[in-house]
Amino acid sequence: MVGFGWASNSINTTIFRKNSIISNQQYQFTSYYDNDGFVCVARRLLNSENWQVNKTSFVGNVKDAHNSISIMLDGDGYLHLSWDHHNNALNYAKSKRPFEIDQFEKSSMVGLLEESVTYPEFYRKSNGNVLFLYRDGGSGRGNLVLNEYILSDKKWLRVQDNLINGEGKRNAYPQFCLDRNDHMHLSWVWRNTPDVATNHNLCYATSKDGGKTWTKSSGTSYKLPIDYLQSEIIHMIPENNDLMNQTSMTTDGDGKVYIANYWRDSSSNRPQYHIIFQDKMTWKKRVLDFRQNDFRLAGGGTKKIPISRPQILVSGGGKKAKVYLLFRDEDLGSRASVAIIPKIGKSAYHILSLTDYSLGDWEPSYDTERWKQEKILSLFTQQVTQKDGEGLQQTAPTAITIVDVRFNSID
Repeated sequence: MVGFGWASNSINTTIFRKNSIISNQQYQFTSYYDNDGFVCVARRLLNSENWQVNKTSFVGNVKDAHNSISIMLDGDGYLHLSWDHHNNALNYAKSKRPFEIDQFEKSSMVGLLEESVTYPEFYRKSNGNVLFLYRDGGSGRGNLVLNEYILSDKKWLRVQDNLINGEGKRNAYPQFCLDRNDHMHLSWVWRNTPDVATNHNLCYATSKDGGKTWTKSSGTSYKLPIDYLQSEIIHMIPENNDLMNQTSMTTDGDGKVYIANYWRDSSSNRPQYHIIFQDKMTWKKRVLDFRQNDFRLAGGGTKKIPISRPQILVSGGGKKAKVYLLFRDEDLGSRASVAIIPKIGKSAYHILSLTDYSLGDWEPSYDTERWKQEKILSLFTQQVTQKDGEGLQQTAPTAITIVDVRFNSID
């Protein structure tokens, strides 16, 4: 156990924490809000059960589940931290010493477009540089900003002021990943208003030059910023089909893209998990149709939903790629679960529980770098409760635990 965290909503366990856990070959780090709303940062030696916890002086508005914490370790061992955002000024800090968690220095990044920040996400490149993505502006009217931390200069640079332009009419809710060559992959759904029911269409873009230029999967160049009419729709999903936003994407060892989400097909009477994946030059869909209970996705604020957004991981590549879909479902006791798909083009899959207890309204997040290096899943878990529409369910603080899974030993 790491410590006890705020549990009266899902702020510590939202899927868009990029990252909630991060490691190198020696240490693993995590972060969370305690019951008083203070940002806590924790460190352990990899494979140890003993966590060192530092309660920082940074505070977040824990009553809003959007305002989660994201962390990343750069190539020099400095820990980058961003917290407490829902259309407000940037909160960012970096550790003063490599691999240490006792002192952080708060600062701006580039000083522009930092007054209305939401959904901060970090990603580490193979050269140790760090990427930072966030939404500038509000739901239904936001743009996507991309920064890069240059390791050699120890400073942030702006890559794109406005990568995806909502034109003041809508905004993109993105998923992002880097492949093993540091090529950038971006997918998103569009939303027209703050009502989640207006989510529609799954779109895609990629960059092979560090985010300067972007293309469709066909290689056709985008004119930046990417707008609604330009977007490559890789799967058309109309509004009012229970399509979720901010789910997950990844690539296999060959650089092929896999995107996970859930929605209701026209032929289905309930939302199901779907995987959209590249197969040569086409996009294909795989549905996991095990869900039995129905629900509707509509309204504003953080929703109370009987399933979590899915997190997708892949090992191997090409025909040998093995897919893991992490999720939580009330039908399965709200445990941390995984659907294991040995071959994406075949019908066979099986589901395993990763915990033997309910996690309430938890969503999966994990240590991306440990998975890349060791294919060990370090999963952030905490039992939390989320009321619909940004409500609070007064709950005592609950234990935060990192669950380590070696799939070869269980599947």
